Amino acid sequence: MAMNSTAADDASNGGPNGASEAKHPGLYMLALGSLGVVFGDIGTSPLYAFRIAASTAVGPDGNYDRATILGVLSLILWALTLIVSIKYVMILMRADNKGEGGTLSLMALAQRAVRRRGMNKATRWMTVLGMLGAALFYADATITPAISVLAAVEGITVRAPQFQPAVVPIALVILVALFAFQRTGTQRVSAFFGPITALWFLVLAVAGIGGIAHDPTVLFAISPHYAINFLATHKLIGFITLGAVFLAVTGTEALYADLGHFGRRPMWLAWFAVVFPCLIINYLGQAALVLSNPAAAENPFFLLFPEWAIFPVVALATCATVIASQAVITGAYSLARQAIQLGLLPRMRILFTSETTTGQIYIPRINWLLFTAVVVLTLLFGSSAKLAFAYGIAVSAAMVVDSILAFIVLRYMWRWPVAACAATIGPFLFIELNFVAANSVKLVSGGWVPILLAAVLMTAMLTWRRGTAILSEKAVRQEVSLGDLVTRLDAKPPNRVPGTAVFLTGDPDGAPTALLHNLKHNKIIHERNVILTIRTEGTPRVPPDDRVTIEELSPTFQRVAMTYGYMESPNVLKGIALCRKQGLTFDIMSTSFFLSRRSLKASMHSGMPIWQDKLFIALASSADSATDYFHIPAERVVEIGAQITI
Repeated sequence: MAMNSTAADDASNGGPNGASEAKHPGLYMLALGSLGVVFGDIGTSPLYAFRIAASTAVGPDGNYDRATILGVLSLILWALTLIVSIKYVMILMRADNKGEGGTLSLMALAQRAVRRRGMNKATRWMTVLGMLGAALFYADATITPAISVLAAVEGITVRAPQFQPAVVPIALVILVALFAFQRTGTQRVSAFFGPITALWFLVLAVAGIGGIAHDPTVLFAISPHYAINFLATHKLIGFITLGAVFLAVTGTEALYADLGHFGRRPMWLAWFAVVFPCLIINYLGQAALVLSNPAAAENPFFLLFPEWAIFPVVALATCATVIASQAVITGAYSLARQAIQLGLLPRMRILFTSETTTGQIYIPRINWLLFTAVVVLTLLFGSSAKLAFAYGIAVSAAMVVDSILAFIVLRYMWRWPVAACAATIGPFLFIELNFVAANSVKLVSGGWVPILLAAVLMTAMLTWRRGTAILSEKAVRQEVSLGDLVTRLDAKPPNRVPGTAVFLTGDPDGAPTALLHNLKHNKIIHERNVILTIRTEGTPRVPPDDRVTIEELSPTFQRVAMTYGYMESPNVLKGIALCRKQGLTFDIMSTSFFLSRRSLKASMHSGMPIWQDKLFIALASSADSATDYFHIPAERVVEIGAQITI
């Protein structure tokens, strides 16, 4: 994986899109669109966050006293302010990689920063942190649809308790429809996401204002004194309550991960003008209602509404949770594509569901793996309250990863003094580590689920990366120099056949295995031969002018490199069209593409345990063909097999 660095990169990181967005005529439309795609997850947290945090704080005695309610409320308000508003919206959104955000983008920035300082060994740890962040995101992505949809459907039991047994079946029907719909793409309905979510936030605010009227003194909780006093007086219970309070900020990673879709200014506008105030007002309203009527703590969100409005609000809440789940699922597709491009996962089939928007993709394998995990979690836990025990630890740990990577970027890319980096990131890291510790208390009662999911995915990524590195090292030891081979072939050529042969290889300096086997078994060579390498840069996208480089090795051999960003999908046919602009013409009907198909065998001497060898072989076997992944015409492909012992 090549990662080029230029002075222009430094200039772009930390603020290029902010200037351009100021002149963007669609600023308000982008802000509206971001409400559905970016803020859906955190926007559905009021369904369960305050209820679960308050019940955790009071314990089994159920004494919802004033100091406890105001303390929990103050913790929620300040978690939203410090973690979301300040860390992610005001600081991390400035750490963009050519306009893109998210853990893997932050990883690429950190890798580039330490590599420039000659700290090459540190890049490996940056990669490990990036993989950990990605694994934790997927653990979160399996829980979000389940807990959100369950919490919305549970609203019907407020007015019709007899429907309690139907909650899980109804939730499963909604989830089945949601995942089955992914294949068709979201372009047709995504235009409604923003307006529906805007209506949802408006309803949150209106309901919250009505709740505040029950006890306006709840506004005192804006003072951090109540949060500090609660933690100081409740000690262990207060510490455990932190884990439940964290439910209010789940979904925050989406703010950063979706930066490239909307840009910084529209997301700032949406957060500070709509999302943040509406969330604050609703949490204030729920707390005021419980202060005036402790019995309302059973479900304070839905009890903010009059009886006649319960069913319409349940319907709107269900729409909002489906939109929030859609955003997480879409993020999972995007992250998987980045991981594949960065060499962290094997190739998977990627389908484009929009003719105009490159970000609209569908990955069948990811979709059905997520669906299976979500259904299992829904059946296993059966309610949002129980599922809340599994929520939080993955998200809080992912935030710790972001903070560490952000420290590296501030120190080595932005060249801030160590003291300034520590003063900026240190407080957030301290808070997030406390959230991780508080959530770890829930390991036995459900927190093991996201940890297990993240561990499985982390193991798969580490195995894939290590296995491909071993194969690459083995190939280097056994490789034949391409330059030497071309010289020998031009001096004493074998039988030539008309047409062009394109040989795909990961090492542009070594002779491709398919070329060597073609010479060994067929004893022929084409009139023209192209050695094609497809590379991934550490930037999201590569300009078309920089996509293709051509090097003449001899009159019959050319070396071509096609370069893509980690947010792009390689397309050999489109790359060939760019080659024509540089004078290298192809007649596709007389061109054959030669690919190597490796048959792997486990070994006791690979450097990995035998179980990891077998896991790597299983992952390699599951990889989609290079023909489909690189968009090569299947009828022009020749595959040559080779058996390799790891």
